[in-house]
Amino acid sequence: MAASALAAGYVLVQGYPSVEDYLYMRATCNLSLRNAEQAAAALQGSWYGVYVAEEATPTEPIAMGRIIGDGGWYFLIADMMTLPEHQRKGLADVVLKNLLATIKSRAAKGQAYVTLGADPPGRRLYQKNGFKDTMPQQMGMSLLIDAGGEQ
Repeated sequence: MAASALAAGYVLVQGYPSVEDYLYMRATCNLSLRNAEQAAAALQGSWYGVYVAEEATPTEPIAMGRIIGDGGWYFLIADMMTLPEHQRKGLADVVLKNLLATIKSRAAKGQAYVTLGADPPGRRLYQKNGFKDTMPQQMGMSLLIDAGGEQ
């Protein structure tokens, strides 16, 4: 996605925020809280990520998204978030379009399966970009496990 699609004053940066910025964004955007160890592992284990920053402070993310994937055919869009004071400016749309374009250009040849969990405020953005509810053919499910971090 071309950076020109961004509102004036913003830049698109390939990569990930720092662990500290990632944790700050999650807390500020009312996403579930994580610890530094989880954040570091999540960012390091991602397939691709991008964030938006203001031109004056290009290392301080204000919107982001990342892809967890195998590089072949299965991809999960994760951590789509925009700080509240920067919402409603099309930043999430630019992030999502960049993530999808990267899957299209870098994934193995063939059809890729892209999935995500959509909170109610994000549903319109995802539907506008081609995502559809999977019910009743498939049902998304989840499980939370308390992990000790030891093997």
